[in-house]
Amino acid sequence: MHEDAERCVRAVQAKDARFDGWFFTGVITTGIYCRPSCPVVAPKPENMRFYPSAAAAQQAGFRACKRCRPDTSPGSPEWNHRADVVARAMRLIADGVVDREGVPGLARRLGYSTRQIERQLNAELGAGPLALARAQRAQTARLLIETTPIPMGDVAFAAGFSSIRAFNDTVRDVFALTPTGLRDRVAKGHPPAGSGALSLRLPFRAPLCPDNLFGHLAATAVPGVEEWRDGAYRRAMRLPHGHGIAALSPRPDHITCTLTLSDLRDLTIAISRCRWTLDLDADPVAVDDLLRTDPALAALVDKAPGRRVPRTVDAPEFALRAVIGQQVSTAAARTHAARLVTAHGDPIDDPNGGLTHLFPTPSALSALDPETLAFPKTRRTTITTLVDALANGQVDLGVGSDWEKARAHLSALPGIGPWTVETIAMRALGDPDAFIPTDLGIRAAAKTLDLPSTPAALTQRAAGWRPWRAYAVQYLWATGDHAINLLPTP
Repeated sequence: MHEDAERCVRAVQAKDARFDGWFFTGVITTGIYCRPSCPVVAPKPENMRFYPSAAAAQQAGFRACKRCRPDTSPGSPEWNHRADVVARAMRLIADGVVDREGVPGLARRLGYSTRQIERQLNAELGAGPLALARAQRAQTARLLIETTPIPMGDVAFAAGFSSIRAFNDTVRDVFALTPTGLRDRVAKGHPPAGSGALSLRLPFRAPLCPDNLFGHLAATAVPGVEEWRDGAYRRAMRLPHGHGIAALSPRPDHITCTLTLSDLRDLTIAISRCRWTLDLDADPVAVDDLLRTDPALAALVDKAPGRRVPRTVDAPEFALRAVIGQQVSTAAARTHAARLVTAHGDPIDDPNGGLTHLFPTPSALSALDPETLAFPKTRRTTITTLVDALANGQVDLGVGSDWEKARAHLSALPGIGPWTVETIAMRALGDPDAFIPTDLGIRAAAKTLDLPSTPAALTQRAAGWRPWRAYAVQYLWATGDHAINLLPTP
């Protein structure tokens, strides 16, 4: 979009928040870059320069606006619905791969050379993987500086910087303030919170309908790993350097997020996974505008616009839960998953709630005795085969995975059919076009709405909903009275 200068100018002049994260505006007369919805008086069009990423604006010599804080914009929805190498790279960078494994690790995961990755990212985003990761570290550093009292040296390494000097230089370059100056500016009269839990606001593009999003997560929560408590969905997370607990609550214009981390180096990835779980980088206007073109869906969209796809913080975990949940009730699936958690999960402490364990990894379940599973023999075989495939890397469900390859590898496993594959694609891989026409809830909704009732005919009708069929699923499910459609009561 940044190449369409006329459209970008109109968005900036209208202060249109829908375009926050789609592009960034550099102002040559002030040397700052802003989000489109920046509240200051719009600059003259001839003084605007448009960039596809904050990193590109920073590389061009612009510093972040102190009013609109462009680094806190929602992420570009491009990385949500695309499956090409650039989108996969962006999802991996957001997940902290460059900080942990460097550019060679990013390239290795994508199956390309470092030179190819550099070239493709620079061509589309105006910045390479190191610059993109640097911009992300700057955002994390600002968050820690402004919301915690921890020493600056600890902030630097928690944000992923390799040295204090790199930390100081980056903060000064991006925010035009020293780290201490940034903390002093924000903390006047508002001292930072304690160093335990971190409280922050997760932005999103309006509208957002929280009912099915939080309702689904709460209704299917595995005891000990997830819970709904005091108006928040709480979740234990396994992270690269330790573990964390996230509490997520819907608000009219943001999501309140409280994170308790055993290692602050996991802050960036924890935020990224929370945003991913709640699908906060989606473009609901684009989705809803397309779905409204079908008369059968128009009334559903108008009734509760902005439905998101509830996802997961742990794709292998969700895949196992999807198999466990085949042909059983939601309550039964939760019970079976909780037994696995109790027997094989890693225990954690949760002073503020009832979370007790991390969900077990595929490696931890590799020695699982199938006879201990209260399932028919064929289902036990499916579970153990999937565990082995996940543990040995035969099936890759990571954020940078190839969606079609993952589908093919899952389909090749015994006992995993189209319903399970598409459910995993929708909620674990994040494919916005995943579709499950054989689902009983979808078929019931189709009958109610006079849509075709057979899977083949419904799939043909749903061609007009592409590439947003996963969102159509949410609207169709919402026609039922299942608990997944209801925002839990406090």
